[in-house]
Amino acid sequence: MMSTLHTWEKVDAYLTEQLIQQDSILEQVLANNKEADLPAIDVAPNQGKLLSLYAQMIGAERILEIGTLGGYSTIWMARALPEHGKLITLELDPHHAVVAGQNIALAGLSEKVEIRVGEALEQLAKLEEEGAEPFDLIFIDADKPNNPLYLQWALRLSRPGTVIVGDNVVREGEVTNRHSTDPRVQGIRKFMELLAEDPRMTATAIQTVGAKGYDGFALGIVKS
Repeated sequence: MMSTLHTWEKVDAYLTEQLIQQDSILEQVLANNKEADLPAIDVAPNQGKLLSLYAQMIGAERILEIGTLGGYSTIWMARALPEHGKLITLELDPHHAVVAGQNIALAGLSEKVEIRVGEALEQLAKLEEEGAEPFDLIFIDADKPNNPLYLQWALRLSRPGTVIVGDNVVREGEVTNRHSTDPRVQGIRKFMELLAEDPRMTATAIQTVGAKGYDGFALGIVKS
């Protein structure tokens, strides 16, 4: 496994070197996160750019992110927005939110990004109460046991054509273990069942390997 992981890391490094321009701001963001003792669970650079490309492909003007951490993925997506675009990101931990705010300011994106601090389910309900306009892209990357509820809220805050991305859906293959006692695994399994069963969506999922190990993401489009 260690040899395989080493190969994955080498390939990720090669792909990043070939396809992603060196970015001193994003490098500083990761350094800031490390210095602030945030967990090193940010998306990889090639994954961040993939999110950016999704936003560009659909011409996203409004993005919702569930799970901010230090704002690394936030910055990737916010950079893809047009001048009048808006990204709302939800973060439970006040310390993470402070670090993310500093990083987003460093990237010059404070005018486009709004960080909301608190329980994501409460913040999602508040968005609905406020009559928030539908989002074009929704990225779900928070506590996995609540993923089924996050998906249900994402559908309520979407429109036909909205793209919904769910991260970390393979869990090193544990997603196939229906007897797992890990609430994160069971949350992902229920999330996948909802993706399959809800007639409002069409979705797929892809396994990924790389510097972040063995995992995957789900990708869906709202039909109605």
